Amino acid sequence: MSHTTTDEPTRRATGATVPVLAFAGIVVAVMQTLLVPVIKDLPQLLETTPSNATWVLTSTLLSGAVATPIMGRLGDLYGKRRMLILSLAVMVVGALVSAFTDALLPMIAGRTLQGFAMGAIPLGIGLMRDMLPRERLGSAMALMSSSIGVGGGLALPAAALVAQHADWHALFYGAAGLGVLSIALTLAVVPESPLRAKGTFDLPGALGLSAGLVLFLLPITKGSDWGWSSPTTLGLFAAAAVVLLLWGLMELRVKAPLVDLRTTARREVLLTNLASIMVGVSFYVVSLVLPQLLQLPAATGYGLGQSMVVAGLCVAPLGLTMMFTAPVYARLSARYGPRTTLIVGLLVIAVGYGGGLGLMSAAWQTVVTSVLLGAGIGLAYSSLPALIIGAVPASETGAANGLNTLMRSIGTSVSSAVIGMVLANTADDVGGVAVPTMHGFRVSFLIAAAAVAAGLVFAFFLPRRRPSAHTQLRASSEEDANLARAEEALRGFRGRVLAADGTPVARAKVTLIDRHGRQAGAALSAADGSYTLPVPGGGPYVLAARAAGHGPLAHAAVHTGTGHPVDLDLSLPGETVSA
Repeated sequence: MSHTTTDEPTRRATGATVPVLAFAGIVVAVMQTLLVPVIKDLPQLLETTPSNATWVLTSTLLSGAVATPIMGRLGDLYGKRRMLILSLAVMVVGALVSAFTDALLPMIAGRTLQGFAMGAIPLGIGLMRDMLPRERLGSAMALMSSSIGVGGGLALPAAALVAQHADWHALFYGAAGLGVLSIALTLAVVPESPLRAKGTFDLPGALGLSAGLVLFLLPITKGSDWGWSSPTTLGLFAAAAVVLLLWGLMELRVKAPLVDLRTTARREVLLTNLASIMVGVSFYVVSLVLPQLLQLPAATGYGLGQSMVVAGLCVAPLGLTMMFTAPVYARLSARYGPRTTLIVGLLVIAVGYGGGLGLMSAAWQTVVTSVLLGAGIGLAYSSLPALIIGAVPASETGAANGLNTLMRSIGTSVSSAVIGMVLANTADDVGGVAVPTMHGFRVSFLIAAAAVAAGLVFAFFLPRRRPSAHTQLRASSEEDANLARAEEALRGFRGRVLAADGTPVARAKVTLIDRHGRQAGAALSAADGSYTLPVPGGGPYVLAARAAGHGPLAHAAVHTGTGHPVDLDLSLPGETVSA
């Protein structure tokens, strides 16, 4: 699959771009969280059975899982800002559909449309990668990556307040209003990225991935209702395995696949995605356990007897702490690299769940647990896009981050299914009502701790990289950024593009091609003909330069090594050099 940039210079973001993109991520989180306060009342509100009412939540999960990698790829091809606005617009339509109905099927249709908003987060990260200067990128990506937790934590008490004092349809009107505001701010503030991927949209690949994800996630979300050993559940899992295997074989043969599986199989990308699943599992456990513990009557002997609104306020620090860790992450990552920051984040999560096992007897203790877990999850979530972006070409950031966001969603889906099963199987029957037990809550925390341990194993096997050699992630100060740019110039491929008479050529397109024929980097030469390209890794590459109005394509076979300049003469044949 080949990639390119446009011939226009990258438009720099304004100071409001990052807050606007982060706000879009928060809006997505609000859409996901807004029904949490009324989950137990949905069967009565929609006049349906509890098993049918769960489709209101399942439909959003499935559509979000399908839309995330697809919108990421469409953003790479046709513009990330354009696809971001489209995702939010579909969400607004879905929210309005849900706001005007009390019937089950229209509600499910509206919630399905709302799931398309999940693509906003990887698209926002891709826009930041394309437009922000190095010194702002680390903290900006951290905030965008954490926005899903920030929005969820802040929306929970607000949604509870609305649900407790107003008609529940007001939740959807509020979500639609936030979506419209986010679209307006994006149109006014966020510029479009000039980076584009060459090729066409892989429709068969999109259909195959969609079918495989639905077949996989459906039994995960409905397995507790159908029975984990039922023919339906096992049959869907088997069908998912077959479909995803056939889809993978097809993607390997396609010239411009929806997901570049060869890139995905790289050690850093694969391990980061596996760690993302574990972080997703750990994030959702606290969201499932603490609100129930807080709202259970004190008569149970362990319930804390709090109202819906107070329970939301006690869990809100989870999101607030995630937001405040963004600048902390930027400095840690700039000094030690995102791999180390991911490990630190996972260790803090482990401490949070370990301590949480003994901090369940008072409301203030749940606040302490929320703060600890928010700090750890914030650091971990912030590290994931940085690791992905450092391992893929710039023109694949939308699709790659879309896939990474999908991995987090799979983690939360697995968490929801497993924790729901644990709480159901350990519940006490009180007058025909299943009441969760303290034993179930503690087992849930232990499962989260086990997921964190698995995530740590994946993180420790990630390749070590010096932060200064990382392509985009030196972040906190202008001095650090200048140093990183100087080091990158020394370690990367650099030189000048020259015309036949030896004069420098400005705005020549210089492309770095790896051994598989894929673009590994691209740049436009400056007014003096100079160019700089970072080293994506060891091995042989081809540097190619082309400029309008000049001679044939210049090229040079290059190897990472000593780092001396490589001049590209548009009138001479290629040569093998070391860079």
